[in-house]
Amino acid sequence: MNRRRNIWISLIAALLSASLVAGLYQLQRIQMEREGTIAVVVPSRFISAGERLTTDMLTYKHIPESAWEPNMMVDAEAAQGKETVIPLGAGEPILDWKVGSYYLLPKPTESTFQIPKEYVRSISNGIRAGDKVLLYASGEGTPSRRLFGESIVVASVKSSGNVEIDNMDNPNLMSMADGDKEKMYASRREANGMIEYLNLNMTEEQWLELDGLCKDGKLKVVVAYSPESLNVDAVGGEGAGS
Repeated sequence: MNRRRNIWISLIAALLSASLVAGLYQLQRIQMEREGTIAVVVPSRFISAGERLTTDMLTYKHIPESAWEPNMMVDAEAAQGKETVIPLGAGEPILDWKVGSYYLLPKPTESTFQIPKEYVRSISNGIRAGDKVLLYASGEGTPSRRLFGESIVVASVKSSGNVEIDNMDNPNLMSMADGDKEKMYASRREANGMIEYLNLNMTEEQWLELDGLCKDGKLKVVVAYSPESLNVDAVGGEGAGS
C-alpha cells in the first residue's frame, strides 16, 4: 500500500514539476516577446467618424518595434476625449492625425440639433462635417428668404446607414486641421454615400425660429454650402472653449 502511494505521490510531483516548468517557460517567452514590442493605443471596437473617444473604447496592443511609427498614440489618456476624424477599426493603432480636439462641438451658447428630414427642401451635396452653411426658408407662394445673419457650423453629415459622409482617402476634417484648402476642395469630389441626416450647431433661438417656420410643412429649409468653410485659420477656435 505504501509503495503504491509513493508511486502516486511521485507521479503527481512529476506532473506538478512539469507544469511549473512549462508555466515558467511561457512567462519567459511572453516577457521576451514584450521586450521587443511597444504598447500602442487601439480601439476595442469599431468607431465611426465623429465619435468622442472614451476610456471604454480604448485598449492597448503590443506591436513589434519595427512596425511602430512616431505618429501612433501610446497614451490612452491623451486620446480620451478627442473626436475621430475618420472611422477606426477594432485593434487598429490610432494615429494622431486620425483624431482631433473639439472641432465639431457647439459653442457654450449653442446645442447640436438634428434637422428633421421633413424640414429640408434641399442640401448641397458638397457639405461635410466642420463646414459652415447658410440656411434659407423656401415655400410655395412665399418669397424665399435667408435665415439668420451668420453661417451655421455643421456638426455631422450622415448617410442612411448612420455613417459620416466623407472621402475616406482624403477626410475633410484632416484637411481642415492641416489648413490645406486644396485637399478640402478635393475631398468634395468623392463621397461614401448620400446625405440623409444633418446635425447643426445652433443657438436655442435659432432652432426655435427654424422649428416654428417648418413644423406646419408650408416652409422648408434650403441648406447651402458657405465659402466661409475655407477659412481654416479659425477652425481650432470653433469649439466649446471659444
